[in-house]
Amino acid sequence: MNAREAGSSGGGCGAVHLLLSAGRGPQECAWAVARLLDRLETEAIRRKLVVHRVETVPGDRRGTYRSVLLRVSGDGTAAFVRSWSGTLCWQAPSPYRTGAGRKNWYVVARRCEVEAARERFSESDVTVVPCRTGGPGGQHRNKVSTAVRATHRPTGHVVVVDTERRFDRNRRLALDLLRQRVEQDGAAANRALATERWRIHDDLVRGDPTRIERPDVAASPR
Repeated sequence: MNAREAGSSGGGCGAVHLLLSAGRGPQECAWAVARLLDRLETEAIRRKLVVHRVETVPGDRRGTYRSVLLRVSGDGTAAFVRSWSGTLCWQAPSPYRTGAGRKNWYVVARRCEVEAARERFSESDVTVVPCRTGGPGGQHRNKVSTAVRATHRPTGHVVVVDTERRFDRNRRLALDLLRQRVEQDGAAANRALATERWRIHDDLVRGDPTRIERPDVAASPR
């Protein structure tokens, strides 16, 4: 994992995550990711945007990347990310295979979500009412209604707890159960987002790029 910032430290509004991936392409595509990344960060500096490398997956060759997850923020972030989304092409001869006729190396770039919006658990969002249940000691419980039915209104989760003979203890257990369920919802949502990010690696469509970049004429081969 690597982190680097380009641009000023201000302008944290409107942060967006962008994933660049070589997909299942050859080593030249990992090289293309690195070249395109340099070009993207240079442009971000000119636009006074902040680019943070959240996560990098290195390629087989030094200085190359199979994928890079970026966090972009600052004024104009949305338009900048759109201009760098889709199928990107780095157009240059292969630095690894002499005489290779192919010069177009494709990379996929997609906006993605990294963390799901978490539902913050608050006891004030829970409606707790006494109820009656059967089971051992049921006669006593039916008379005093020690069981608890608790509903977490934002998510609709409902639990019924009657394991204790005292209402306050059942209430505490019910709240703990609801808290766990809300946390589990958040974890499941994040796993789903991670799965979606992995699918981006297989979304690479070669040809018809949305953006073509080439080495600077005066630049030495890298």
